[in-house]
Amino acid sequence: MISRAYHATLFALYQLCIMIGIVAMPLAIAARQAGITLPVHRVLENVEGAYEAAQH
Repeated sequence: MISRAYHATLFALYQLCIMIGIVAMPLAIAARQAGITLPVHRVLENVEGAYEAAQH
């Protein structure tokens, strides 16, 4: 039961991170033109890795 809730929570977190990345795209483009990079890809990679590890 806890495992199912854990998987559901990780999936929801993964989807939320993707949504935040899409919504923040204009801000990320503007920041990149100013010479600043936003680490959204790192957060997404970490959550994706946790989600995939929980699948096994």
